[in-house]
Order: sequence, then C-alpha cells, then structure tokens
Amino acid sequence: MSPLATIRIATRALRRNILRTLLTMLGIIIGVGAVIAMVSIGRGARAQVEAQIAGLGQNVILVLSGNSSRGGFSMGFGSAGTLTREDYQALRREINGITGVSPEVRSFSQIAAGNQNINSQVMGVGEDYLDIRAWPLLNGANFTESDVRNATKVALIGRTTSRTLFGDEDPVGQIIRIKSAPFTIIGSLASKGMSMMGSDQDDVILVPYTSAMVRLMGGTTFRSFNVQAASAKRLPDVQEQITSLLRQRHRIGPGRDDDFIVRTQQEITETATATSKVMTMLLGAIAGVSLLVGGIGIMNIMLVSVTERTREIGVRLAVGARGRDILLQFIVEAITLSLLGGAIGIVLGIATASLVSSQLGWNTLVSTESIVTAFGVSALIGVFFGFYPARKAARLDPIDALRYE
Repeated sequence: MSPLATIRIATRALRRNILRTLLTMLGIIIGVGAVIAMVSIGRGARAQVEAQIAGLGQNVILVLSGNSSRGGFSMGFGSAGTLTREDYQALRREINGITGVSPEVRSFSQIAAGNQNINSQVMGVGEDYLDIRAWPLLNGANFTESDVRNATKVALIGRTTSRTLFGDEDPVGQIIRIKSAPFTIIGSLASKGMSMMGSDQDDVILVPYTSAMVRLMGGTTFRSFNVQAASAKRLPDVQEQITSLLRQRHRIGPGRDDDFIVRTQQEITETATATSKVMTMLLGAIAGVSLLVGGIGIMNIMLVSVTERTREIGVRLAVGARGRDILLQFIVEAITLSLLGGAIGIVLGIATASLVSSQLGWNTLVSTESIVTAFGVSALIGVFFGFYPARKAARLDPIDALRYE
C-alpha cells in the first residue's frame, strides 16, 4: 500500500469521531502552548536584564569599594570605604588599555527649584562618566576636567527629575539648590530607563565628584570606579592590572582577601542572568509535563481505537494488507494527532505570550528555536506513544481479529 493511501485511511479514521480526536489533541495543545508561553516569558525576562546591563556602557569594569571582613565573615560590597582619590589617580596614570575612568559617590539629597522641593539621588562622578555609560545629552554640555578639578557647582539633570522640577521647560541654565548649595544645570540627560535593580535611572542629578565630596556629602572615599577598557579583548588584562595595582596600593599580602571587588560587564551579565536561565528551564520543564500527559492520552486513545477496530484490522489483513501497513497506519494517526495538536498549541502559545505582554506589561520573547523544538517534540511524542498501539494492531492474528465481537 502506498504511503499516500495509508495517510488517507488514517485521516478518514480520525474524522469518524471529531470530538474524541479534539479531546485527544487537547493535552498536546496545552503542553505545546504552555512550553512556548513559559519559555518566551523566561527569555523575555533574561533579555530585559541583558539590555539593562548593556546600559552600563561597552567594555565596562566596575571596581566596588568594601568587601571587608569581621570575625571571619565577609561583609560584602560597601561595608568599608576603601577606594580613595589617590587610587583613582593611580588607575588613570598606570593602567594600560583603558579609555576612561570615573569615580562614583552617591546619596539622596533634598533638591529645591522655585516652589518645588523633592528628594532625589545625587551622584558625584568624573568627566568621563557619560562616555563610559554611553549616556547622551539631550541639551547642554557635560562638565569638564576643569570643573572637576575646581569643584565647580554645576550639574547634569535626569529626565524624571527635570520633569518633576521644571515640567516641560528646558532645565539648562536653571539654578537648583542641593542641600542649600546652589548648582547651575549645564546639561539635560537623555532617558536611560530602569536599572536592573528596578530603580529609575533618570531620577538623578550628576555633579563633579569633587563638588559632591567637598560641598554636599563630605567623606574622602568613593563608592566605586567605572573603568572602560579599549576593547572586549582587553577586559581580562585590564581587570588583572586593576586588581594587581589596588592590592599593591592597599598593601594586601599574598593569601589575604581583597578589600575591593572587581567585576567585568560580562561577569555581571552572567550573574544577573543565571537566575532567569534557571527559571526559564524550570518553567519549560513544568510545562513539558503537559506534553507527557498529552502523549499518554494519545497512547490510551490509540489502544481503545485498536480494540474498537479489531474486525476492521482483521478484514484488511485477510484481503492482503501486511503487518507493516497496519503499523504505519496507526503510527500516522498518532503523529497526525500530535502534529495538529502541536500546530494549534504553537498558535495558542504565541497568543498567550502576546496577551501577557500587553496586559501585564511583561517583556516576552517568542523564539523560532522554541517553536521548532516544541513542534519537533510533539511529533516525537506521536511516534513514541503511538508505536505500542500500532505494534499491537500489526501483530493481530487475522482469524482471531475476524472472530472478535
């Protein structure tokens, strides 16, 4: 019997009971739809984290203050102010393969302009900060090395803070008071969006770090350094140079823990996305259970079908059909159920992902890879769970099958 005739017979058998066919496919439909929807949610979350980390800039290395120990326990980032102005100057002077370095100090301060009075984040940074973070200006200009050196009272304002204080008015040239100290706004920052920690990066005032330390916050140490390597290939070398230089400057002997943390952008990305990778795999695995249940349902219905059609199988065998023709027919029926269910499930999964994105505001990412994988798995389920019923049908004895009531 030709394969085309076998497919035609299998399709006719499935059409005899449309309701049962649809109910049999339901497990595959739900399973494939759930896999695609869950994986797309996980991949979307991961892509969002990666995009936020990319907002740090290109080829960035973060040097974090702290990591002190007390009683044998590491206190972690920020537990001690260990990065100094001399460290900053040494990095600029002695590290090869970098294009910029900027220190960073920050605090939340009271900011007043006209009749507006708010509490916002104030960050003290160097003149290289905007280039390192790839943060463009909408209007105005960045502060200069001279502004930093002379602790000039100038500021750059984020979009959220600007709208709060000045509405739609251009903030450049306006005077704001930070802790009663007057600062002139010389630049308006482009929108940066949310950080990977969920905070609004645009609710910020940037000032020269010298102005922040002398006029606003006091203190003599930095929270962190932002270092930009000349290329991605130079990142490991620059990271090693920074670690070696700071250990030497801080007089940290062999075998002793660093009192600072050095992390490349790649390491930060891997750490931040590790959780989302695990969640994506977990969600996909949980959804995949539905596929397994759907496959068991197909096998169950196919076994029932073999029992119901025993006389039909006997007649076909008696008139010359071979066992492999019967085997192929039932396998084709099982694969058809799986593939039709898989196709409907793909549409359902894509629609669910779109609905989640539009209604809940979650970032979802439907990939071709997940669609192809889910469709392929549904086909394999049809073969795997359809083989036993098909084999049972093919091994029926024609005489016994014709006598079956």
